[in-house]
Amino acid sequence: MELGQIQTPALVLDLDVLEANQKRMDAIVSGARAKLRPHYKSHKCTAIAKMQMQAGAKGITCAKLGEAKDLAEAGIEDILIANQITDKGKIAAAASLAGCCRLSVAVDQRDNILDLEAAAAYHGTVIHCLAEYEIGMARCGVDTPEEAYRLARTVMDCPHLVFEGIQAYAGHLSHEPSKAVRAETARSIEDRLRELKAYLESRGCPVGEISGCSTASAADHAFQDSVYTEFQAGSYLFMDAAYRGLKDLPFQNSLFVLTSVMSRSGSRVVMDAGVKAVSSDQAPPLLRDFGSCPVILSEEHSQADILTGAPEIGQKLMLVPGHCCTCVNLYDAVYWIRGNKVEDKVPITSRGKSW
Repeated sequence: MELGQIQTPALVLDLDVLEANQKRMDAIVSGARAKLRPHYKSHKCTAIAKMQMQAGAKGITCAKLGEAKDLAEAGIEDILIANQITDKGKIAAAASLAGCCRLSVAVDQRDNILDLEAAAAYHGTVIHCLAEYEIGMARCGVDTPEEAYRLARTVMDCPHLVFEGIQAYAGHLSHEPSKAVRAETARSIEDRLRELKAYLESRGCPVGEISGCSTASAADHAFQDSVYTEFQAGSYLFMDAAYRGLKDLPFQNSLFVLTSVMSRSGSRVVMDAGVKAVSSDQAPPLLRDFGSCPVILSEEHSQADILTGAPEIGQKLMLVPGHCCTCVNLYDAVYWIRGNKVEDKVPITSRGKSW
């Protein structure tokens, strides 16, 4: 089957570009103390997670319990849920899942830790815990070394929990366009985390892992004496229109929404992929072959004014999603292509797993 025979709109993945992106991330990590623990939320596809493990990833990061379950059922043995699991039913399910894999979770509340302990004790399992530290994103996590120490000590006092270390994800830097700002902030974060590690270890709480960093910030922590031990980058495989604004990143777009021209009036071209088919939450989508030509979305359509070389009705075009992670979640499957040939149609295993 050829690319042009796919019914649109459809999600397509350029394998040549994806493989090149993986090699570029491998080159970054090769100079780092940290190992790659890529984020599943970007692709939600167990087949891709297995590719990442075969390429040398130490384990997989995910955002949701449902994603972790899919990963474990696909044979991934080392899984980090980089989030708090606080619902009692989900805690019970996580404790059960910990019997199938090495499961880690983020924590930032004492009562939650005690609930995790009770569930793990009931199921006879062990859950690894990362105390989440707030390093500028203003989302989850504790603010001071003293609070982090209390979390670590609580975990260490629980026989079915293991204090693993620190969750420190600087998501607020993911789309910072200035490389200088990212580098300066990274140095500040390194200093804060180094102080936190010393504080905890001086009080008898060994810090085995410090996990975080995104596609944009990994290179700023890729040195041998970095405090980070794990990189949670995810979008590097696919990229998107939002990340194209960061000109210094070495990764290229590999994920596209294939769309068909359904109407044309002069330079105005209308395509069959609207907001139900292509994400725009972080940036408007772009047409791969028409540079920065603005794309306007409505529910079922997208349109653009293409002044030079406007395509004809029926011609298929490639849209770069505004945000790769949310775009993937719109589809049941992705076509793997190499050149103009379809190599496979692969399920998006965890599509819709928002729990």
